[in-house]
Amino acid sequence: MSGATYWKGQVPVLLLQLAGMAALAFLLLLGGVNGDSVALFLLLWALVAALWMVRGYVVRKRQLDALLTLADQLPEAYLLGEVIPAPTRADDQVYYRLLRQAGRSMLEQVSATERARKADKDSIDQWVHQCKTPIAAARLLCENRPSPLATELLPLLEAVDHHVEQALFYARSEHPEKDYLIREIPLFAPVHQALAQNKYLLLQHQARVEVEETDDTVFSDEKWLAFLLGQLIENAVKYRHPDRPLALTFSAGHGPGTVTLTLRDNGLGIPPEDLPRIFDQGFTGRNGRRAGQNATGLGLFLCQKLCRKLDLALTPQSSPAGTAMAITFRVNDFIREVE
Repeated sequence: MSGATYWKGQVPVLLLQLAGMAALAFLLLLGGVNGDSVALFLLLWALVAALWMVRGYVVRKRQLDALLTLADQLPEAYLLGEVIPAPTRADDQVYYRLLRQAGRSMLEQVSATERARKADKDSIDQWVHQCKTPIAAARLLCENRPSPLATELLPLLEAVDHHVEQALFYARSEHPEKDYLIREIPLFAPVHQALAQNKYLLLQHQARVEVEETDDTVFSDEKWLAFLLGQLIENAVKYRHPDRPLALTFSAGHGPGTVTLTLRDNGLGIPPEDLPRIFDQGFTGRNGRRAGQNATGLGLFLCQKLCRKLDLALTPQSSPAGTAMAITFRVNDFIREVE
């Protein structure tokens, strides 16, 4: 609370004090009291009134500053009414009751929203699992009965399966720790898993894949990493260059306390003006708005969100010659020493 604002609100009180002093002086002079005595009475009045008002300002400022500090420390500001001490002033007690009522109403709304979100998530999980069964059965039928039609259907079924998986991982991305299985895995194990999950997509577009495999290991969740890499592979295929065959290269790199897995492609690249926003939800950019592209702006947003949950760094680099997406892992020497 600023002093100027407080004293501006005290203007009526100051005017009332001045009016009282003027009335007192008039009555005293009218009663025959000499001027020096009247001046002394007015001086005492002014001194007492000033001390009382300054004390009121100091006390009020401390109270309000404490409330502001408490509000800044709360993770949810709507809980303020539940933790502030009950005031003693009558007018403050009214505001206190209103604040508690508003906070309780907000808590009820938050609880209702959380219940609705949980119900939606459970519905999505159930829907995804119900969809995956017929998709897997259809893929199995196509693989067991090779034909030109089956060859055309397999990439489409694979794409449907990926979209269903994306919906499932999106629903779980808010709390992926509930589905974690952190263990030491070979760095390129999720690479091979992601390539197997996208084999028909890569075959359809005659992509050349090069894996520069190393013996590095990392501590992470293989399933989530495979999903993340699958999203990057889909993006590389979606934004391939029309004038050259698609080529993907997986490689490893090392830094101080880090291991980096990089996927490079020779596609269209990302325009420089789009690069800062590619991880924003719903952002498709210039390439995504090209004719024939069904961009949703969800893939890279979900990748970045999962990387943050997994304590990874996802770094893009792009040029007209293609795009490189680097996933950086921390090397946990403490776990190895314990083992």
